Amino acid sequence: MPDAAANPLIVAISSRTLFDLEDSHTVFEAEGINAYAAFQRSHEDDLLAPGIAFPLVRKLLGLNDGSPPEAPHVEVILISRNSADSGLRIFNSIAHHGLSIKRAAFSNGAPPFPYIRPFGADLFLSANAEDVTAALAAGVAAATLLPGTNSS
Repeated sequence: MPDAAANPLIVAISSRTLFDLEDSHTVFEAEGINAYAAFQRSHEDDLLAPGIAFPLVRKLLGLNDGSPPEAPHVEVILISRNSADSGLRIFNSIAHHGLSIKRAAFSNGAPPFPYIRPFGADLFLSANAEDVTAALAAGVAAATLLPGTNSS
């Protein structure tokens, strides 16, 4: 029987690593944060395709198979530069893909690493090398995920 008092591994992951947000990121780079937020709100019912870390997150959450909901082995939390109002699209996609991600922080364009420790995260994963470097400098275990060809 699992130890209900055991702490799960908590992995923080960026929304842009979990889902393919490259089209909307192009809007952000070309037109700024307000245009990006408007784009996300206007597309909140459009589901996001899996991003580079999606297979890894599925496997991590799969480690919870057979464990009671109150004592998971792994918890994945979302750390996002999105605003909370534009985060609805992300949570719609999380629900659609059946991911058990319940906690998130939306930093409204600010660096996300200050939110990692308050969530008790053991590891931060992102495709943004600058965010990973900042997390490492703050003493948080972090890794940059790079696109690959094997999605299994």
